[in-house]
Amino acid sequence: MADSSRGTWTGRVGFVLAAAGSAIGLGNIWMFPFRAGQNGGAAFVLVYLAAVLVVGVPLIIAEVMIGRATQRNPVGAFRTLRPRGSWQLVGWLGVASGFVILSYYGVVAGWAMDYAWMAASGSLTSAGVDMQATFDGMLGNGGRQVLWQAAFMAVTIVVVSGGVEAGIERASRILMPLLFGLILMLLGYSLTSEGASEGLSFLLNPRFEDLTWGGVLAALGQAFFSLSLGMGAMITYGSYLAPTESVTRAALLIAALDTALAILAGLVIFPLVFTFGLEPSAGPGLVFITLPSAFAMMPGAAFLATVFFALLLFAALTSAISLLEVVVSFFVDEFEWNRIRASWTAGGLIFALGVPSATVDGFLDKMDLLATNWMLPGGGVFIALFAGWALTRGEAEGGYRGTDGHSGGFVAWRFCVRFLVPVAVAVILLQKTGLVG
Repeated sequence: MADSSRGTWTGRVGFVLAAAGSAIGLGNIWMFPFRAGQNGGAAFVLVYLAAVLVVGVPLIIAEVMIGRATQRNPVGAFRTLRPRGSWQLVGWLGVASGFVILSYYGVVAGWAMDYAWMAASGSLTSAGVDMQATFDGMLGNGGRQVLWQAAFMAVTIVVVSGGVEAGIERASRILMPLLFGLILMLLGYSLTSEGASEGLSFLLNPRFEDLTWGGVLAALGQAFFSLSLGMGAMITYGSYLAPTESVTRAALLIAALDTALAILAGLVIFPLVFTFGLEPSAGPGLVFITLPSAFAMMPGAAFLATVFFALLLFAALTSAISLLEVVVSFFVDEFEWNRIRASWTAGGLIFALGVPSATVDGFLDKMDLLATNWMLPGGGVFIALFAGWALTRGEAEGGYRGTDGHSGGFVAWRFCVRFLVPVAVAVILLQKTGLVG
């Protein structure tokens, strides 16, 4: 029997918004556009969509049903379903992943908060500002980065300490509409720019000649990492989901919202890039150097830059909330701590681990490599193997169906999670470690 003090979502809408918020993060706005630009525009998008359907959605379903069946944190979930054996180590990996990722994610989110502040004050887009020098100056100032990291982590902790319904769900119901409202506002400006037709053509026309095997692997990896898979976040959020809700429908909605925001980000960015003759495949600098340069040349520069970096900040916050919740749910379930104590203790420890990412050259990159090369793909492979092979067919179908009696698509899901998902995520793991190029 689940502990009622853990909290629950008020319904499907609250869960979908929170889980989609977990999936929607910096990667949608930062990574997706420049990867699409480098790898054939719509050709990349088509592979990405296929990967979302074949890999992403089945793995979301697997994680959510594991959490919902046990109503426990990742460690407790695997221990409940398989008390003997080593499967609970997969849960430990999920908690560790949330801890490690948020430690440096909070630093990068602090950059977005810093830029939002500069944009709102008008200093970012004032005449004569060198965007490269501005970005380099921020990266070279460890104290400044720690200050903004601390501010971002404090906001995240406050939200999570409020509980599932009053904290996470309430914030998601505010932040998610804001996210889409802000990006649609920017889209209106972008589509009226001179480079709109060229930018839309660049993204929406498939250039298969530019899509290499490396681009296919990038699309597969983008689909996996964009959906917050392999880190226990969906297990944790699933543990607050009522058994009457359809896991399949929720997973499809989560994937659709995540994908929609990524594509909208591309539709915003590329018309501006072409309008001002900037480089469409400029890498991560697209967000902190290229786009601010574009905003500075537009009417209402400060307003547009503020809206964009607020969008980036809110996307980072919805993901950070889920990362912290993975760790907090562990302390609440396993040590019976109250939520406020768990949130501030976990958040404080994560902040401390993140300080070197802000102050030590190369530390952030090493933490990112550890998480994205090993921890997340490893977690994804083992979760798929657990759902597909360790659970009996009866257990899997019962978790898939819940109490609503709907098991449509179960055979296709089980085939994907047993065969396609482990192979696909293993390929991501091998590619990330350099064994497959």
